[in-house]
Amino acid sequence: MSDHDKPEQSDQPDQRDRPREAREGRLGLVTGGTGYVGGEVVAALLDQGWRVRVLSRSAGKVQRTSWGDAITDDDGAVDARAGQVEVVEGDASDPADLRRALDGVDVAWYLLHSMGEGTDFQQQEREMAQAFADAARAAAVSRIVYLGGLHPQGEELSEHLASRVEVGEILLGSGVPTAALQAGVVLGDESQSFVMLRHLAERLPGAIAPRWLRNTIQPIAADDVVHYLVAAADLPADVNRTFDVAGPDVISYADMMKRYAAVMGLGPRPVVTAPVTTPRLAARWIGLVTPVPYALAQPLIGSLLHDTVASECDLADLVGEPQGGATGFEAAVRRAAQGQDTRRWRHTVSATGLAVLATAAVGSLVTDPSSRWYRRLSKPSWQPPSWAFPVAWTALYADIALVSALTIADLAETDREEEARAYARALGLNLMLNAGWSAVFFGAKQLRPAAVEAVVLAASSADLVRRAAGVSPEKGVALAPYALWTAFAAALTAELARRNA
Repeated sequence: MSDHDKPEQSDQPDQRDRPREAREGRLGLVTGGTGYVGGEVVAALLDQGWRVRVLSRSAGKVQRTSWGDAITDDDGAVDARAGQVEVVEGDASDPADLRRALDGVDVAWYLLHSMGEGTDFQQQEREMAQAFADAARAAAVSRIVYLGGLHPQGEELSEHLASRVEVGEILLGSGVPTAALQAGVVLGDESQSFVMLRHLAERLPGAIAPRWLRNTIQPIAADDVVHYLVAAADLPADVNRTFDVAGPDVISYADMMKRYAAVMGLGPRPVVTAPVTTPRLAARWIGLVTPVPYALAQPLIGSLLHDTVASECDLADLVGEPQGGATGFEAAVRRAAQGQDTRRWRHTVSATGLAVLATAAVGSLVTDPSSRWYRRLSKPSWQPPSWAFPVAWTALYADIALVSALTIADLAETDREEEARAYARALGLNLMLNAGWSAVFFGAKQLRPAAVEAVVLAASSADLVRRAAGVSPEKGVALAPYALWTAFAAALTAELARRNA
């Protein structure tokens, strides 16, 4: 934005000078209140004495938020007083629900963003933003505050980033004074951007990554972006524009991984970039190695395909910086990681690795394919050569250990502790069957019991794949070769038992 596009300074006091009493009692509507940033905005508004209304499809989900005890009534029948929340259960794409939600509202925060794919999601976002803009204008809302994404000018943007820009333009053209904030990577404990960064840095000892990991980024601490979102409510009425909001550090994503690892004491994280751009494949990789699902990883990666650096800091001049100044990267990381188990992955992969190593050791001790007994067995023509078995099993054991560690760790990270314990039990049973088959087949030379155990092992392996796929499809796909191999081994063992009865 050029200097002549900037609004003139108003005599109206900004939030730094406005007394708390002047802000208390106003009614603010927050959409996306059950999301991370939206929830933090609600908490900040309550702390400042606002009356807050939340529009959500699920009143029950709102009740489970950290500020759920401030809700006045489940069905919104009781009006909120200062420091309280009322819930309107409805859909942000329904004009009737929007009218109910916006009735009497002073300031509305539009914090919705679809994570869909294709042209349909862009059309839905466009229509939803237009419906909100129309309803806000009809309700005489004094201001809309929106959070979009930092982006460069004059470049072709990813679908999701382009859609967020378009939503901001629709709201700016609504006739209601709008502050369209634009932020890059948000560093907060439940921010998906931070969750992705954290787990990539913790779980990967290094990376060969696409070249866009070298693009420059200007991340912002979650507390700082919430400060600006809330403070924007007090902008003068003649301000209708976008604002870039960012932290003080301009770094690449590769350097963010290295600096996170350094802050957490995880050791060096070398990153080598390749001259390729594969956002969809990268999103699948994220779905495999982190708790962030593919549907969320894809738009997050889309925002990393460009340099996302703030071009101005006008909002800080108008409403003031956060208390203590803008938060640096290291301080933001420490704050976001506080209370997180940053060593969970190391402990989990060590446990699964030792269990699998013990299984492999037991199996190798009793397995003797060079024995006279085994060489004299009648074998089908489709049996692989002897050298193929140790090669296949070495790769499969590594696969079991890594994918199982990822599955258990992700379940624990997402508060699904019982499922994590159930997977660990299923893995223990599977490894016992795995080692037991070698003992029955090669040790006891019992072909029919070995065939039965091989079938049970194959069923157990398929169950592990099912459990892993329940965490993310990518984990199920990664573990599928083990299930396929054990199914093949069961068929082979059964054929050996038939031929050598």
